[in-house]
Amino acid sequence: MPETSEIVKQGTQLQGRIETAMEQLGVAGEKVQLGKLEEAAGASDLWDDPAEATKVTRELAQLKKHIDSWEGLLSEVQELTELAQLHHDENDKGDIDELAQHLKRLEATFEERETELKLSGPYDKHSAILSIFAGTGGTDAQDWAEMLERMYLRYAEAAGFNVQILDRTLGEQAGIKSLTMEVNGPFAFGYLRSEKGVHRLVRLSPYNSGSTRETSFALVDVIPQLDLPSEIEIDPKDLRIDVYRSGGHGGQSVNTTDSAVRITHIPTGIVVAIQNERSQLQNKERAMAILRSRLAVALAEQHKDTLDDIRGQVQSAEFGQQIRSYVLHPYTKVKDHRTGQETSDTDAVLSGRIQPFIEAYLKQGIGQ
Repeated sequence: MPETSEIVKQGTQLQGRIETAMEQLGVAGEKVQLGKLEEAAGASDLWDDPAEATKVTRELAQLKKHIDSWEGLLSEVQELTELAQLHHDENDKGDIDELAQHLKRLEATFEERETELKLSGPYDKHSAILSIFAGTGGTDAQDWAEMLERMYLRYAEAAGFNVQILDRTLGEQAGIKSLTMEVNGPFAFGYLRSEKGVHRLVRLSPYNSGSTRETSFALVDVIPQLDLPSEIEIDPKDLRIDVYRSGGHGGQSVNTTDSAVRITHIPTGIVVAIQNERSQLQNKERAMAILRSRLAVALAEQHKDTLDDIRGQVQSAEFGQQIRSYVLHPYTKVKDHRTGQETSDTDAVLSGRIQPFIEAYLKQGIGQ
């Protein structure tokens, strides 16, 4: 039977580790920001600007959830430690064993949350914009792109992120040609930046009569959703704006008018397409915000001062470029070629359990 004094000691140590982590993550500063958002959300004219109101309320909910998760964990450890102290002179084995097991669960929870300490990049706390593009492999590649869409949706759901599909282009026979989704929540970009690159699938094709072994590729791009992308000034002459009819399976969330917008930044070749909003103006505004985010990231990554100095860097989704391989035949294995992390449980990975790959990426400090 564990000694209550040992439980108190371990609980006190865990409490200190949590407090240190909260300090490093700037939770106190987040509480100040939360107060400002609560004040803004209480303004009588908040909904005069629906877009701004939506942004404020969403940020408020996300920030409160993040603060509560850390403060709740700390409070639970404090309560357990105090309870163990009360049991110090008692000899109830059942209660003491239960406290010890509870402490282990809290330690495991903290170790999972501790991953946030590795998210120290300039944009890691931001929400993310994730795009998927089918590459080499025809219909198989388009089906593979849709499988990745499902994987990331499942991951986001489990992680507590809110997802909004901004643009989705269907394949001719199956799958999708491209997709852009907004993943909202604290540290969404920090976690998902590990997914940027070419993903390779090897399997028996369901799209040919011989069911031969096929290799398909899809490109995943991830950028942070920046708060003030308007600081990037874009010359209107550098833009090509195309308006088209939204596609999809139908439903209330899909437009039936020519309101979808595709904006191309000609000097860099960066393209942003949005069809989620109900009006052409809203789609254009959202597309411009994402374009500015992409250009801001490009400036930072290429260490340039002006847009005139950067050029597009298009990575092709083809053999030899993959960051991760997913093999379903003749054996099952998912392997990340950057970290060496691998598993034979392909079903779990394709159902969204990609956290081990993310943690391995962060542990090695790749991309920092």
